[in-house]
Amino acid sequence: MLISEQHPLLLGSGSPRRRELLTGLGIPLRVAPQEIDESVRLGEAPEQYLERIADAKMGAVAAYFDAHPEEAGSVLLVADTIVVLENAILGKPRDTAHACRLLTQLAGKTHRVMTRYALRDRAPSSASRANTVITEVTLAKCSKESLTRYAETGEGLDKAGAYAAQGMGAFLVEHISGSYTNVVGLPVSQVVADLLVGGWLLQFP
Repeated sequence: MLISEQHPLLLGSGSPRRRELLTGLGIPLRVAPQEIDESVRLGEAPEQYLERIADAKMGAVAAYFDAHPEEAGSVLLVADTIVVLENAILGKPRDTAHACRLLTQLAGKTHRVMTRYALRDRAPSSASRANTVITEVTLAKCSKESLTRYAETGEGLDKAGAYAAQGMGAFLVEHISGSYTNVVGLPVSQVVADLLVGGWLLQFP
């Protein structure tokens, strides 16, 4: 089904960054997040974790809309973004002190930002399209005092890796190789390409 004002894209994510990116494209959108357990399993590789979480999110969102056929919508979109340093997943900080530790680990090094997204037609039992996009990000070397002051702003407390490349945290970002919007939370270019290939958008823009 084509995305339209009557049948908007259904975003199964509560991330304000993903919502803002999609809204900025002018794509009709409805936010419909569903809660799942996002804990990392012992010994789980980043790629395995992302695939499992994206599948779980899609299953939860699809189940909700399968049970509510009266609610308008077209294609389902879910995504999960992680920060990976030396094959270790760095999640969202628990508090300011934890944010300082994460930033200290990342400062002066190159890490990977990985986003797994999946798209599926609203129709029950539809096949999904999924893709994992990887961006390499190098953060500048900074003093402990600078990292502490930034952590204390609270900007990175709800973000993997404890920084926001699109906000004040831009001062930390020395180099990006790959999709910038992937670092923000959604690889927009790749998502739009898949929406076109899947027939959910006739053309863009």
